[in-house]
Amino acid sequence: MYQGLKIKAPFFEIGPKNYLWGDDVVELAKVADEASKKYDVDIIFTTPIVELRRVKEATTRIHVFAPHMDSLKPGRGLADILPESLVAAGAEGVMLNHCEKPLTIAELKSAIQRADEVGLGTIVCADSCAEAAAIAHLNPNIIVAEPTELIGTGKASDKEYVEASTKSVKDVNPAIMVLQGAGIKCYDDVYRNIFAGADATGSSSGIVGLPTHKERAQMVDDMIRAVREAWDARHK
Repeated sequence: MYQGLKIKAPFFEIGPKNYLWGDDVVELAKVADEASKKYDVDIIFTTPIVELRRVKEATTRIHVFAPHMDSLKPGRGLADILPESLVAAGAEGVMLNHCEKPLTIAELKSAIQRADEVGLGTIVCADSCAEAAAIAHLNPNIIVAEPTELIGTGKASDKEYVEASTKSVKDVNPAIMVLQGAGIKCYDDVYRNIFAGADATGSSSGIVGLPTHKERAQMVDDMIRAVREAWDARHK
């Protein structure tokens, strides 16, 4: 586990995927940066790799992550994503094993080790409680617990899954933070997940699927406000 990652609970992850590109990605990152400051909530912004440096240079508070990397060493490997190149571009971390970019356990172990070597935090996706527990033994910084069948559906995980998947990770390594994802579309979804015990939650299509920048900006503000309010209510 990389020890230099400066992210604290509660936090939120925004992933534009390929819904947005170019200047729209940078503008959304700026909105996230302002919301992070406004509500004192850390935000991971998992940016398309080609926009990584621009996003990093345009923001001051969000944590800029790459959506994938390969575990190769410097040298050959045309079109593979070199970990050192992500660090040079300004990335603080990398997402691994998303359902749209799955890895075998062997590949995932190697990628986490390479991320640790170069100083990148790791946020690793898991589908089931069993997979989350297995991945916890590889000691990433963060595990995203999200049932694959709910991704992009607008239907969030229920309270039982949030509690069970969080416990499955914490029982292995309580230092790993757990992000509850999939189907997060509004303030209420965010609030319920954080209040139920998650360290974090996040959204992609619930934000970037909206048609205008103004609507996306308002949704970011609503969701980050929900993180803050749920966390504060939970810890009263």
